[in-house]
This record gives sequence, C-alpha cells and structure tokens, in this order.
Amino acid sequence: MMALHPKVIDLTLDRVWRLLAALGHPERDLPPVIHVAGTNGKGSTQAMIRAGLEARGDRVHAYTSPHLARFHERIRVAGALIDEAALTALLDECWQANDGAPITFFEITTCAAFLAFARIPADWTLLEVGLGGRLDATNVVDRPRLTVITPVSIDHQQFLGETLAEIAGEKAGILKRGVPCIVGPQAEAALEVIERQAARLGAPLLTFGEHWHAREEDSRLVYQDETGLLDLPLPNLPGPHQIHNAGAALAALRALGAGEAACEAAVTRAEWPARMQRLRHGPLVDLAPQAELWLDGGHNPAAGEALAATLARMPRRPTHLVVGMLNTKDIAGYLRPLAAHADSLTAISIPGEANTLPAEATEAAARAAGIAAATAASLREALSGIASAEPGARILICGSLYLAGHVLRENG
Repeated sequence: MMALHPKVIDLTLDRVWRLLAALGHPERDLPPVIHVAGTNGKGSTQAMIRAGLEARGDRVHAYTSPHLARFHERIRVAGALIDEAALTALLDECWQANDGAPITFFEITTCAAFLAFARIPADWTLLEVGLGGRLDATNVVDRPRLTVITPVSIDHQQFLGETLAEIAGEKAGILKRGVPCIVGPQAEAALEVIERQAARLGAPLLTFGEHWHAREEDSRLVYQDETGLLDLPLPNLPGPHQIHNAGAALAALRALGAGEAACEAAVTRAEWPARMQRLRHGPLVDLAPQAELWLDGGHNPAAGEALAATLARMPRRPTHLVVGMLNTKDIAGYLRPLAAHADSLTAISIPGEANTLPAEATEAAARAAGIAAATAASLREALSGIASAEPGARILICGSLYLAGHVLRENG
C-alpha cells in the first residue's frame, strides 16, 4: 500500500471518493459522527469524549492517527482495538477495490476504517483528522452530528500554509452546514477564520470563553456553560493544557445530552499514551530504576509550551531531556520554552525514521537554546548515561510521536 502513491502526504479527496464509491460508500452508513480537528489536543480530547460516552454504556467507534506501537491502535471498533484477522480482511478488500490505482497509505487505510465502522453496530463514530481538515481523508461525511476544533497553532506549514489564518482555514474545512462545532481556545487570527466559515455555513459555534469556560480551581476542574456548572476532579491526563482539552470534551458531551456521570468519567477515565505518560515498568525503566521516567510525543512550539507548563507544576527534581525530532519540525520553537526546566538534553536520532533530524543538529539547537547538550548513539545509551550521572533524576523522552512509538515498543 505504501507503494501505491509516490507521496506519503498529498492532500486531496479525489482518490478517497473514488475508492469509497468502489466500496459502496461506507461513509454514508456510519453511526453518528463526531469529527475532531486542531493542531494540538485532538487525540486527548477525543479520548475524553470516548471515555464519557462509554461510561454511559454507549458503543463507540474511534479512528485516530498516527499509531504509536501498532497500526491497530488507529481503529477502535465498538470499544475494542480491531483484531488482526478483521484488519487483514478489510485491507485486502480495499486493496482489491482500489485495483492498483494511486492512493496514499493514509487514504486507503481510512477507507478500511470506514468499512469496519459501517458494518459493526455502534452508537457513535469518533473521527480524528489526520492532517489539516478540508482535504483530509476523514472529511467525507456530509453531516456529522458534531465537530470539534481544538487549539490551532503553527505546524505542517509545507502542507497547510505559512500563516495561522491559513492553517485555521484548513482546520475549519471540517465545518458543515447547520452542524454545531465546539471550538477550543484560539488565537484571535484563528478564531476569526473559524467564525467567518461558520457564518457562511450557518454552523452554530460553542466557543471557549464565550459559550463555555473551563479552569482549575482549588485542585478541581470547574466547567461552566449555559446549562450550569460542573465541579469535577482534575483530568486523569496530566498537564495544565488538559484543562482546556477536557473543557472541549465536556462541551461536546453536554451538546450531545450526556449527564454529569458521563462528564466525570470523561476526565477521570480517559487514557492516551505518550501524552506526558509516566513509564513505571519495562526494560527501559530497568535501565534507570531510581529515575522518574516520562514520555511525551508533542513536537511543535505549542507542545513545547504545554510541556514546559507541565514541568513547572511538578515537584522540583533534576530534569534531563532525551530528544529526537523530525527534520520538518521547528526545533528551536519547541525547545525554547523547555530551556528553563531542563538541566541537560541528550540528543538522539529516531531509529528507523528516514526524516529524523540528526542527533548532532538537535544537540546544536539545544545549545543555541541555552541547554547543556550531548548526543547518544541510541535511546538505551542515553538513558544509561543519565542514570549513571544522576540516578534519581527525572528523565523526559520527548520530541516526536515516532520516537514515542519506538519507546513504547522497546519498553514492551
């Protein structure tokens, strides 16, 4: 499938429409769809919506990308990850229907997910946009039940545009005529674009700061909208940025008529790996048994700011970063907010990734940001080196979801 199209990313809907037609248009038979776009927080917000819906007994399909350790993570059918036999059969069917025509890997596998979701009964379908929104392969559902746009920031400029307004325009491409949209916190330039598109389509907006509010107060999450106030535990997913992700999920659940029990489950039961995830067991943990080992897959400047804010809230402890990034990312923008919280950085190349930024380039960027830096030939060498120098440190592996996937596989 990877060989069917020369580009990994080529944003258009023509190839998707052709294959969906050959498959009998499964996208028309999906359970009610909640479509989620944004730069940061899409996966966490979707995970919280899913936790809330499942807590009230609903069966939920969910589609997300990229995967971390196994491709199966992308397709969750009625609450469970798709199994090997079902996935193989669906991919074979899509391969046959495509008949060798050009199509990207993401497009054909998205069609496979739609086939699975159309054939197995469920109450909801959660779709996370892969890249952008307007021309993303998930954007083929005429009338979703609800759309969600999490915070928009600068990322993937080579595909989505150089300015925040251009990128927001691509994200706003998921808006549909008359379909309500939950809008998370946005910079003014992004919000103006979203509001303009919504007005054109008559899509009602439920916007952070206007229609709903979420804040931390006395170690609780306080959420308020026109329906009333919710006083909830803090999100299970760590970091102050998760307050606003939780707020968007709660706004979505309230728009769907979910009760307070579902809302509490959304923030207390959601799990989402590689989003400031504490690793407590496994071969990598054994390399630094006295250390506090964390993993985060954020990879753009906004993610660096969120990670820095999370570290600022944690008890003070010597903190050492292990960083590997792609060469398409703004490494200076990512590292800048982290410099105040890192005692050192060990740079590595992402194993098996052609587009990795060389470890030496990451080291140079860290030094430019004011962080003491060195390189290591491998993740294991990096962890062992830090553990030898400072056994009780906090070690944070970060910079890329591709690196995060490697970590999770290595750690079992």
